[in-house]
Amino acid sequence: MLPHHIELLAPARDADIGIEAINHGADAVYIGGPSFGARATADNSVQDIARLARYAHRFNSRIFVTMNTILRDDELEPARQLAWQLYDAGVDALIIQDMGLLQIDMPPLQLHASTQTDIRTPEKARFLQDAGLSQIVLARELTLAQIADIDRALGPHDTPGRAVLEFFVHGALCVAYSGQCFISHAHTGRSANRGDCSQACRLPYEVKDAQGRIVAHDKHVLSMKDNNQSNNLREIIDAGVRSFKIEGRYKDMAYVKNITGHYRVLLDEILEERQHSGTPLARSSSGECTLFFQPDPNQNFNREFTDYFVQGRKEDIGAFDTPKNPGQPIGWVSRVHDDHLELTTDDASAELHNGDGLCYYDLQKELVGLQINRAEAAGAKGVWKLWPKDPMPGFKDLRKGVIVNRNRDMNWVRTLEKKSAERRIGAWVALNEADGGLQLTLTDEDGHSASAQLNGPLQLAKDPAQAEAKLREQLARLGDTVFAPLDVSLSLSQPWFVPASQLNALRREAATALESARAAAWQRLPRATPVQPPAPYPEDTLTYLANVFNHKARDFYAQHGVQVIASAYEAHEEEGEVSLMITKHCVRFSLSLCPKQAKGVTGVQGTVKAEPMQLINGKEKLTLRFDCKPCEMHVVGKMKRSVLQAAAESPVTFYKRRPSAVGAH
Repeated sequence: MLPHHIELLAPARDADIGIEAINHGADAVYIGGPSFGARATADNSVQDIARLARYAHRFNSRIFVTMNTILRDDELEPARQLAWQLYDAGVDALIIQDMGLLQIDMPPLQLHASTQTDIRTPEKARFLQDAGLSQIVLARELTLAQIADIDRALGPHDTPGRAVLEFFVHGALCVAYSGQCFISHAHTGRSANRGDCSQACRLPYEVKDAQGRIVAHDKHVLSMKDNNQSNNLREIIDAGVRSFKIEGRYKDMAYVKNITGHYRVLLDEILEERQHSGTPLARSSSGECTLFFQPDPNQNFNREFTDYFVQGRKEDIGAFDTPKNPGQPIGWVSRVHDDHLELTTDDASAELHNGDGLCYYDLQKELVGLQINRAEAAGAKGVWKLWPKDPMPGFKDLRKGVIVNRNRDMNWVRTLEKKSAERRIGAWVALNEADGGLQLTLTDEDGHSASAQLNGPLQLAKDPAQAEAKLREQLARLGDTVFAPLDVSLSLSQPWFVPASQLNALRREAATALESARAAAWQRLPRATPVQPPAPYPEDTLTYLANVFNHKARDFYAQHGVQVIASAYEAHEEEGEVSLMITKHCVRFSLSLCPKQAKGVTGVQGTVKAEPMQLINGKEKLTLRFDCKPCEMHVVGKMKRSVLQAAAESPVTFYKRRPSAVGAH
């Protein structure tokens, strides 16, 4: 990717969704392979990925495959074999977490550092660049200033081997620093670092203070709102980010179409603004998208939106009342009947449809879903009679005056079930006389050309003006190809008549030849070369937080100067209480119990301390400890005995203490 290129990176649960992501403007798509991806149930065959890669490369879009779990020793060889299969399938890069992969015979593919590698410092980012990673997925918790610091640490953008900065701009947020959450494994044996997170962060908890007093009851205090950086894209570009990533490898087709289209529109506006600036930017792929709908992020499942820490710490980043989709306000209940209800809309022109999903909060602030079987407009404007799918008596606290949201609009759903976008590559069309016949040449926006020949003899046109108009009209009909005409030029000595059937065949032949020329010109971006001698790792000691799970990963860190290397949490050596999650989110801050917030407040200053708290969900208890200097929270707990007993893997043992001078060489 060139320094001035901007990449919109979309997720794909499967190849068909990936193809639609391309059609809706993605410059690159990331997708899970058959195994070793951090979304265990979002797997795809190598054949399907090859199909997606062929389609993407038509537009110079790229395909990245996630291999971002930590691997056991016995998984390294299957991972190596899969990497070569993906290379043969035409994949452009692998997204990895496990540094052991850098120690084995991998194909000459770009390697990208997953967000699971926990990149939040300039030193860590520079190390990964020096180790040969071509693209670096930054931690979601970073501010603009921190991103800019990392960008500067990597050196000038046009330096050979310079890594590209990638940043999540939309989708669900992990509350923990990615790669730094072990609650799922501790409680269930399902490891987030191995693609099988149980999502304990979305559960409701009772929060107790150090004196045992309940400060929050049944609140989802670890559940974040969804990420949305729509208003920060210009500043994120200026901070140095070049790849803009949408979260969502579990998401459906409608989500990917809508959110990809949304960011394509926003980024294209920025590219247009900067076209004539001192530092113009450009798309990293080819073609223009035409959307047949107006993108709207509010229409997809979301927990409401936050821009998280990009502009500094905010008070409203949590979705504490519910991890579900609360939707958008639509109206209020005006009457309740035995078998239906009447709803008055906030906007009298709003329409409700059969199949719409509505919801409201009951008196305990729990979200209650209400799916509409049948919707009928009542006599008064803006009043609707609604017959729910479920019996009316089952809807708790549904009464007159209750505010109702819509979280599923069937009209919108049907819009995105149809063809909702197309993508075309601009091409100049030129018809010339050659060797007693005609030659049609197509030249695309990337400079590729191809020609097709129509042999003579040629027939003079009876109506010259009409003949020329017909020629231009026929030659511009590229609608059944991936090309769109930028201009049609005719260079003819006389006005010739050419039957439509011959012109159509000539146009198809030239378009096919141009597609072949583009395919022949496609080149994978080269793998970055690690610096020599190996760059030293920023620290000489690694705890379980480094997620080292195999001996090749241990060897990697040892080669880079690390002297004490603990094994990953999944190796079951940490049986006592440890930090099971490290997060920038602070429950004290969110509950207005932060000592920094109290500073200077008369009568409060000095009385609020960052004492530990406790989270309770049923029999599960976790301790919250607060590290105020870096403004971080640690969720502390221990591994369940049942998880230790059920573990079938052999333990992984590395350096428990600093090796001797002899052993260090």
